[in-house]
Amino acid sequence: MQGTQQGEWRVMFKNREEAGEFLAQELIPFRDDPKAILLALPRGGVVVAYQLSLALHLPLDVLITRKIGAPDNPEYALGAVSETGAVYWNREALYGLSLTEQQLSAAVQVQQKEVSRRVALYRQGRPFPDLKDRTVILVDDGLATGATFFASVTTARQGNPRRLIGAIPVGPRSTVEEARKLVDQLIVLRVPDPFYAVGNFYRDFEQVEDREVLQYLNLAEEASINRS
Repeated sequence: MQGTQQGEWRVMFKNREEAGEFLAQELIPFRDDPKAILLALPRGGVVVAYQLSLALHLPLDVLITRKIGAPDNPEYALGAVSETGAVYWNREALYGLSLTEQQLSAAVQVQQKEVSRRVALYRQGRPFPDLKDRTVILVDDGLATGATFFASVTTARQGNPRRLIGAIPVGPRSTVEEARKLVDQLIVLRVPDPFYAVGNFYRDFEQVEDREVLQYLNLAEEASINRS
């Protein structure tokens, strides 16, 4: 599926499930690959990746990363921190804000607490998956600033995978171009211009709750057991 042309940005996915189904078509070469694993960015990325897991017969796990928001605008990403402690800073966003090291450290600690909560809840005691020499497919429901995706790439690289592939339904051209430099292959379904927010490209973009994340992870595991 090609990126939309200027003026066609209103073309939308019905929901995250549909986005996952479209992505699966682009990832068919990895179907039944015993060395491949899907790593989803919770929460929305898990819904997309679940569809990939079903279609491609691949195991699904999560890579938990949290956006570090600006003090006066939590939705504006200054960076992100992952469950392994990897931190990505958006230097462009930080420029001109005059934030102290103490303020930045405090912002990181706040998100680390939420990361720890999600690790305990989503992993249920399981360790972070072994990525060595595997093909890792990193999945989210869209890119905006790319902060959480970039921090997740850093984390995945620490596991020494054989290949790292990004699978994203939609994102702005500037972020997509930056992401493409960081992974071995990037699959993006739509690169609209203009781009306003990821949610603008879904008819249904309701917030995904913790219980839904757990449900999708459990269903993916059950499907994997039934195939074996």
